[in-house]
Amino acid sequence: MRKHFEAMVFANLADELRTGDIAVLGSEEYADWSKQLLAWEDVRDKLGDYLVEVGLKEAGDDAPYDAASFRRQLQDMLTTAAASADAGYPDNEGLFIDPKTGVPTLSPHKADGQRPSARKLEQEIKARLPERSLIGILARTAFWIEWWRRFGPASGNEPKLTDPFGRYVITTFVKGTNLGPYEAARHIPNVSGHELSLAANRHFSIALLNEAITDVVNAHAKLDISQAWGDGTTVGADGTHMDTYLNNLLSETSVRLGKSGGIAYHHISDTYIALFTHFIPCGVWEAVYIIEGLLKNASELKPTTIHTDTQGQSYPVFALAHLLGFDLMPRIRNWKDLTFYRPSKQSQYVHIDALFGESGQNVIDLDLIESQFRHLMRVAVSVREGVLSSTLLLRRLRSGSRRNATYTAFREVGRVIRTVQMLRYLSDPAMRRRVTVATNKVESYNGFMQWLYFGNRGIIADNDPVEQEKAMKFNALLTNAVIFHQATDIAMIVRELQAEGWKIDPEDLAEISPYITENINRFGEYSTHELGIIPDAYEPHLDVDFTRLRDGEAA
Repeated sequence: MRKHFEAMVFANLADELRTGDIAVLGSEEYADWSKQLLAWEDVRDKLGDYLVEVGLKEAGDDAPYDAASFRRQLQDMLTTAAASADAGYPDNEGLFIDPKTGVPTLSPHKADGQRPSARKLEQEIKARLPERSLIGILARTAFWIEWWRRFGPASGNEPKLTDPFGRYVITTFVKGTNLGPYEAARHIPNVSGHELSLAANRHFSIALLNEAITDVVNAHAKLDISQAWGDGTTVGADGTHMDTYLNNLLSETSVRLGKSGGIAYHHISDTYIALFTHFIPCGVWEAVYIIEGLLKNASELKPTTIHTDTQGQSYPVFALAHLLGFDLMPRIRNWKDLTFYRPSKQSQYVHIDALFGESGQNVIDLDLIESQFRHLMRVAVSVREGVLSSTLLLRRLRSGSRRNATYTAFREVGRVIRTVQMLRYLSDPAMRRRVTVATNKVESYNGFMQWLYFGNRGIIADNDPVEQEKAMKFNALLTNAVIFHQATDIAMIVRELQAEGWKIDPEDLAEISPYITENINRFGEYSTHELGIIPDAYEPHLDVDFTRLRDGEAA
C-alpha cells in the first residue's frame, strides 16, 4: 500500500509542477512563472497603446477600456456570431445539425482541381526552368541578398578566412542538406571536414541563422510574384517528424507516429516561405509553439491570421491568440467532441440551438472573465513585451490547472473565441477552403524541406539540443533560399512568355507553387566553380495585376 501511496503522491506532484500549481524556489524550469509578470502599474501605463495595437480598441477612441468593456466586447462577439450562424443556416446547404445530438456535419468540399490554363502554364514553366545546383542557388542568393554577411566569429570580429563567402555558402549547403562536414568533404574539392565543422560551430549561431533567414524572407516579400500566392497576412503552423538515433537521450517517441525523434515546427507564410522554425521533442504539446513563432518573427511580413491543424483547438491558445491580436483558425474536425457555449442562459436560437446542448447549459462565465481582467492584461502585455515566454505560459495553462485562477480565466476567454471561430467555420465555406489551403501549404513545405534534407537518410545525429535546433535553422535557410530562387526563375520565365505574346492570368500563377524539384540537381560531385561567378541582378518586378486576387478574397 505504501508503494501505491508514494506513486500517487509523486504522480500528483509531477502534475502540479507541470501546470504551475506548485513551484520550486530557485528552479528556472519549475519556478513560479507569475513572478515574471509586469506589475499592474506598469501594465496600466502601456495598456492604451497595447489595446490599439492588438485590435481590442479603435485608434482615436478615448472611451475608457476596463473589465466591463472587455466582458461586453466578448459577449457581443459571441452573440453576433451565433445570430449570424442561426440566420444563415437555412441557406447553408453544406451544413446539417442533428436535432437530437446537436452534432454538426459538413458536406465534404470537392476540390476544384487545377485550371487547364494553369496546368498549361505550369508545364511550360517547368520545361523552361534552368537546371540548378544547390550550391549554385545558395551562391546566387548569397550574392543578391548578402545573407552570408550575418555570420562570423562570436567575438564580432571580421572572420579570418581566406574566402568567407565561399566557406559560409558551402557550410550552409552541407548543414542544410544534413550531409555532415566529413562526408561532404569527400564530394567537394578543396575543403576539409575539419574546416567545415569549425565554421559551423564557431561562425554560425541560432540567432545569426534567424537573421539570415529573415533576410531571405524580406527579399522574397519584395518579389512581385509573391503576391500571386498571398499578401503575407496569413500563416500556417504545423510540425513534421524528424528522425534521430534511438540512443539519443534527448529524443522521444511520438505517440501519434510511433517513431523516435523530434518535431520540426514551421510557420509558413501564405507566400510559401518559412517565417520561423523550431525543433521540439515529440513529447511536447505542439500548440504551445503556435504563438511563439509569430512573436519571434522579425521579418517585414506581419501575419495576423494563423491556420493550424487540429492541435490548435485549445482554450488557452485561443485566448492568448485573441489577447495578442491574432486570429487563430485551425482546421476543425471531430465535432462530436467539441462544445459550443452560449453567451447567456437566456440565449436560444431557431435553427442551431441543438449545437449548444440543453437550454441554459454550457454558458460562458462572464463574471469570472470580468473579475480576472487585470490579470489577463498583465499576462498578455508581459508576453507581448517579452518578459514572459508564451511557450512557458501555455505549458502551464493545461487542463490539469483546475485550481489555477489564470487557467480558468484563459479557459473561459478561450471558450468564447473558440465558439466564435467554430460558428464562423460552419457558416463560411470560403473560410474552410482558406484554412485547407494554408494547412496544405505547410504540408507541402514539410515535404519540400525533407527532400532537401537528404543527407544521412534525414536523421539528425546530434545529441545537443542547441545543435538540433541549428540543424533545422540551416535547413530552413537552405529551403528558403531555394524557394526565393525558384520564384525569381519563375518570374523570369513569365516575362519571357509575355514577350512571346502569352497573356498571363494571375489566377493561373496563384496555382503554381515554387516547391518545384525537377530542375534541381541534388547529387553528384559538388562543384564550387559557381562560387566565383557573379550573377546578373535579379528583377523583382512583374507586369501582372495581382490586385484582383485580393479583391476576390475580400468578396
